[in-house]
Amino acid sequence: MNASDTMAGRIAAGRAVYARNLGVPEDEAQRMLQARAGAQYAREAFLAAGGPGWSGTDLTDRDRSIAVIAALVGHHVVDARLTPYLNAARAAGVTEEGLAELMVLLTAYLGQPAASAAMAAALSTAPRPGAVTTD
Repeated sequence: MNASDTMAGRIAAGRAVYARNLGVPEDEAQRMLQARAGAQYAREAFLAAGGPGWSGTDLTDRDRSIAVIAALVGHHVVDARLTPYLNAARAAGVTEEGLAELMVLLTAYLGQPAASAAMAAALSTAPRPGAVTTD
């Protein structure tokens, strides 16, 4: 049995996933999610994120970030909730050109309004040439 086999272990693993995706410490990820959606929702979200979706072995973090981007754009979520997954995709090796290609692909399946808004979000969050990163 590993830590993610217990409920507490899954919650801890899920909190770590959210922290990584948001680029903040775990306690800050918990505070942010609880402030946005409440303690009960945060607990359930951490429990789900600590399972095989984010911790399984058959998908890479690149795969996961692309899947989440597609799901969010499909639901017209192109606000600040999309940004962590754009950044996660970048951290996992998806280039700006790759994000543009993804938005073109999503346009064919979802339509232009959501995908163009997502492309605008990708452009507005892209690293600036010459910017110093702290990765």
